[in-house]
Amino acid sequence: MKNYIITVNGTAYEVTVEENENGAVSAPAAPKAAPKAAPKAAPAPKAAAPAGGTGKYRVEAGAAGKVFKVEASVGQAVKKGDAIVIVEAMKMEIPMVAPEDGTVVSIDCHVGDPVESGTLLATID
Repeated sequence: MKNYIITVNGTAYEVTVEENENGAVSAPAAPKAAPKAAPKAAPAPKAAAPAGGTGKYRVEAGAAGKVFKVEASVGQAVKKGDAIVIVEAMKMEIPMVAPEDGTVVSIDCHVGDPVESGTLLATID
């Protein structure tokens, strides 16, 4: 018999796995919650982005995935090719870059947001 702690969606469970004479394993039907460590502090709320983007150049998601990291901020000067947002798709981190030199006018996403190909991520003037 072996004891394990398994975390599912942020909740830790203590489970016992038992091997029978046929080599099969079984676990109790209802695992008991494991003692939790102190909860992590929630991230600070982000400032709301202007709705719909107002810049003349659009930075859009090139693939379906989720926003992994926001590299730029509103008001930041960027050069053509600078990473604005990193999208994680199929375990790859794909930078979405500035199409032209300019200033970031809006960031229209947050870390963890799911995105489809073509979703507006930011705008640049």
